[in-house]
Amino acid sequence: MVIETSSDFFTNWISANFGITATAAILIFSIIMIWTVIWKAIALWKSARKNHLAWFIIFLIINTVGILEILYIYVFSKMNMKGKPKTFPKRKRR
Repeated sequence: MVIETSSDFFTNWISANFGITATAAILIFSIIMIWTVIWKAIALWKSARKNHLAWFIIFLIINTVGILEILYIYVFSKMNMKGKPKTFPKRKRR
């Protein structure tokens, strides 16, 4: 009778279900985590600077692998609270 350790179980489970080695799975997971942390940090910083408390809390609680964060950075942060794009008055030339 052979008792399987948890690391052997994980390795066998990954290989059987995804067809990749445990090392490849760890590498893929690490890349996804780095991607997520970078986008989350940028979105948190931007929402804090713009005093968007609701967005800040959403980013802290919900993990969408960077999708929601990217949308906030490129779409929602450029809008005012009524959903219209922000427009800035033109500066007068001296």
